[in-house]
Amino acid sequence: MPDKHIIGIDIGGTNLRAALISGNGKVIRKIKEPSRVNVLESLQNAVESLFSDNVAGIGIGVAGLVDKKEGVVLCSPNLHAVEGVRFKDSLGKKFSVPVLIENDANAAAFGEKWVGAGREFDSFVLLTLGTGIGSGIIYKGTLADCAAEIGHMSINADGKRCPCGNSGCLELYAAANAIHSKVVSALEKGTESLLRQCCNGNIYKITAEDIYKHAIEGDNLSREALKEAGRYLGIGFANIINVMSPEAIILTGGLIGAWNIYVQEAIKEASKRAFETLFEKVKIIPSLLGDDAGMIGAAGLLFSSVSGGLPQREENEANII
Repeated sequence: MPDKHIIGIDIGGTNLRAALISGNGKVIRKIKEPSRVNVLESLQNAVESLFSDNVAGIGIGVAGLVDKKEGVVLCSPNLHAVEGVRFKDSLGKKFSVPVLIENDANAAAFGEKWVGAGREFDSFVLLTLGTGIGSGIIYKGTLADCAAEIGHMSINADGKRCPCGNSGCLELYAAANAIHSKVVSALEKGTESLLRQCCNGNIYKITAEDIYKHAIEGDNLSREALKEAGRYLGIGFANIINVMSPEAIILTGGLIGAWNIYVQEAIKEASKRAFETLFEKVKIIPSLLGDDAGMIGAAGLLFSSVSGGLPQREENEANII
């Protein structure tokens, strides 16, 4: 399908992003729709705005456990609105093209392997660091067919209860929600911080970006919140390294903007906990595709399934027009 396009979609808790993707992984056009209560309606609106006779299929990345054969999300702890929605049947009938659904982080990992930071690695783990922590695994050049829910790895046996049903999950301690909760809790108890000047004094509207900004300015609470989350993330890194010994851990998501505090703290912690010989072999690097990785990967998975393979993008091609 060299002249055909795929619509790649990434369904998030706030926004739904969709793009028209070429057969060599280039983003031709992209849009963003609010993720309404009726997710299927938002999805159909996005597809309609990009659809043409040249579209050969629709690839969807969504957070949660996915039944790929039935095209339905079985469980999504951070995005309950997508649970049980029959994306494959609904979109396939409406647009008369093949529809593929995959976990969003798995799709992002595939995108990075195809045309992103993972091209040079045979095996790597991708982590999406945002509201929660998603993950995808590339093993021996292919996407591992497993749940890969590293964000729900228990790192504290007696820890906080997670919406997934487990206790002490990594994302409860290392994701953006954890950072925000720590800061708000401290401010409620009267801790002094420059963050009190944010959002007209409404501490509940403080964002992770606000926290990082004030950490750079020397705010102790902000720095400690990011470092604590980074230490927990480092425990996750060490577990990944000791179990899988990947060539790389590729990081994406909004929190990598705090690389020099949050991620560096994680790398430091992982160096203490992982086997030294394994730690020295792994590269911890940022994503190349950023927020587009999930859309590109979802499209690439569908290209691959219907054509039996993927063309490689030329090195000098831009990712976005």
